[in-house]
Amino acid sequence: MELITTEKMIVDEKNLIHGGFTFSLGDHTAMVTINHPYVVLIAANVKFLKPIIVGDVLISEGKIVEKKNSKIQVDVEITKDSILVFTGQFICKILEKHVLEGS
Repeated sequence: MELITTEKMIVDEKNLIHGGFTFSLGDHTAMVTINHPYVVLIAANVKFLKPIIVGDVLISEGKIVEKKNSKIQVDVEITKDSILVFTGQFICKILEKHVLEGS
């Protein structure tokens, strides 16, 4: 997946991009990697390795590394100019029905 950072993502006068956008890219990458309509994120362990500034192009890749019943771990790496800027382990769960449907 790819994210091109914009001025609307800036958090300060130095053009730093808010980390929430990088995290969201990682989360979305995990969901797309699993590719199931009822997948939800239940936990994440992430590391922000380098700062991101406006105009940076982020590339993310996800890999399923463990499956236990309905729980799936996806490891995500995000790079900028081929430099690793973010890593994350996203623990997801596939539900039997939509999260907003009654139990």
